[in-house]
Amino acid sequence: MSIFSVFKRKTSSQIAKDRLKILLISDRVNCSPEMMELIKNDIAQVISKYMKIDASTMEIQISKTGSLAGNGKKMPVLYANIPILDLRN
Repeated sequence: MSIFSVFKRKTSSQIAKDRLKILLISDRVNCSPEMMELIKNDIAQVISKYMKIDASTMEIQISKTGSLAGNGKKMPVLYANIPILDLRN
């Protein structure tokens, strides 16, 4: 990864693809796209205290697992793919 890739702008197709992903994920778990974005920003902010990350390519996803909760419904699970650029000591 070069230093200039940090300043590279996303193409309109990449932005549309990201928005569609957020919409599909939020629809699956009845969570609004705005709430998903807030969750993503909060996670990025907290992790950034401890390590340098690439928040622009960070992905989060909420899905339902195969395991059942106490009420017999599938439990939601949060998956995060967060590119770590450097660890802070």
